[in-house]
Amino acid sequence: MTEQTNKQQKGIKYTVIAAVAFMVIVLSLFMNKILQPRILSDQQLRANGAIEFDTARIIRDFNLVDQNNQPYTLEALKGKWTLIYFGFTHCPDICPTTLMQLSKVVNSLEPEIKANTQVLMVTADPARDTPEKLKIYIEHFNKDFNAITGEFLAVKRLAGDLNVAFNKVMLDNGDYTIDHSGNLILINPHGHYHGFFKPPFELAKLKLTYQSIVSSAEL
Repeated sequence: MTEQTNKQQKGIKYTVIAAVAFMVIVLSLFMNKILQPRILSDQQLRANGAIEFDTARIIRDFNLVDQNNQPYTLEALKGKWTLIYFGFTHCPDICPTTLMQLSKVVNSLEPEIKANTQVLMVTADPARDTPEKLKIYIEHFNKDFNAITGEFLAVKRLAGDLNVAFNKVMLDNGDYTIDHSGNLILINPHGHYHGFFKPPFELAKLKLTYQSIVSSAEL
């Protein structure tokens, strides 16, 4: 084999290696782009039931207790994105359905976003929803979810800060139920009211809009 032939073979070898390396880089970039959450415009977010405020809103501090009967304050909402749902344990259908959907959504999130997400249920019926009842209830849907209760006025004030309305509705049998807003509240890692999602909560739509907001947020 001549020296010229060796040089030709080496040249071909290096060319093939370079071509393969280039294809690997292009494929990696392509896959990375595919796997990145899709970023939606404000108009697209609204069309899919998600509202992101131009400026996040301040929430006043509060003193409530979680399902483990431990103090729960505004500080607990900092450091992660928080999805808040107002519901109650005697809710016959909407609350359980929403919490089941939330569990599915959270479990389907991109790993990095999931690790930076927490879900909180605030009871709209603090008179009946003790920490013990909330613990059994919320852990039925997802053991990583939290739920809080406390004095009625403290819960009502937090609801007001988050534009959530709820009130007692008497039933014919002397019992009562709770009529409440169905929005899913979004709190950013600074503990500020960042936006909300409107029901109904479809898994694909909620996942898409939530991941878009979190991925594009400039905090």
